[in-house]
Amino acid sequence: MKRERFKPPEPDDPLCCCGDIDQQRDYCCCDCEELDDACERSEVNQPDIFSRFISCMADRLGLPCCAIGPLRLEISVLPPMVLIPGLLRVAAINCMLGVVVLTVLPGLVLWYYYVTHRRKRRTLFFLSLALFSLAYMYYLFLTEIVPRGDVSNLQLVTVTTGMMLTLISLVRTKQGPGFVKSQSLAQGINSICTTNQSTNIPGDSAPCKGISQSNGEKEGKKKLCLVCLQVRPPRAGHCRICGACVLRMDHHCVWINSCVGQANHRQFILTLLLFLVTSFYGISLVLRSVCPRQSLFTAMLYCPGVYNQYSTALCFTCVWYSVIITGGLLHLFILQIINVSYNVTEREAQIALHNKTGRRRFCGLVVETDMILGGI
Repeated sequence: MKRERFKPPEPDDPLCCCGDIDQQRDYCCCDCEELDDACERSEVNQPDIFSRFISCMADRLGLPCCAIGPLRLEISVLPPMVLIPGLLRVAAINCMLGVVVLTVLPGLVLWYYYVTHRRKRRTLFFLSLALFSLAYMYYLFLTEIVPRGDVSNLQLVTVTTGMMLTLISLVRTKQGPGFVKSQSLAQGINSICTTNQSTNIPGDSAPCKGISQSNGEKEGKKKLCLVCLQVRPPRAGHCRICGACVLRMDHHCVWINSCVGQANHRQFILTLLLFLVTSFYGISLVLRSVCPRQSLFTAMLYCPGVYNQYSTALCFTCVWYSVIITGGLLHLFILQIINVSYNVTEREAQIALHNKTGRRRFCGLVVETDMILGGI
């Protein structure tokens, strides 16, 4: 007898059979809302790797727990401040070290992203990495490139303005994705019953009795989130990292340490656009100063004599580091634009692929779904 292959849960599925709403199960085998709540809190509140490391060191050194406790939420901010300058300066020693460091560093970041995202843990590591990388690149631009005299005052003002606009847009993005307003469980069930009776859809008497909840998002019905115990509007999703339901949830972005939803989706795309324009412009200015005799595309691959001086090698290494970050965010920006043009969110695309109701096209950039969606 063959064993059935284990299927991973959807991004917003609760931890028991009661929450399998998208699979349209009509009855629940247990009454375990409290179990869902306890498991959800235990997953979200687990410390990350850096917090556990600090706690272990405190136990070894005999330090009291109260002295380390307040630092648990902020300890993930410190590693980027040490790793980025140290690794980039090591990479600037010679070409081989540069290749090794710039290959290993993205791999470590992707590994840590996989660990935190899989375990649904919240961390400030990626936000700190993004902000400190931006600040460090700007610092090197002021201390190494501007004194060479190859950058005019207008170009310096343009780069500074682009960076400030990016930070302002990032702050506005973090103001909130648009959380679903909380209401009691009784109000949620009554709202679902009223919606089902008004649509006259057969088989909806069970939710009114509190037995189960069917899918119904395609028909415009409301359903109940068994984690938040509140009504979830159409196209809304529950984020286990934030611990709340988000209106028209797109995804949880680790780079801003917040969800992207109805309230901040446009601002998120604007932040990406501002960063990409500023980054491309800054990279072009640095390459023209370091390799003035080469074209921009040729200078990235071949720049003779760049490692003769340490300051020039450091600038060239930072260019490649910026290119890696810019390439990753450019891919994210393209995906966002394509999803908006197809009127689908990233969460809906992933659910469609999981349920085999969607298909990938154009090397995975486009996910065509069969869901009937409203306008954005």
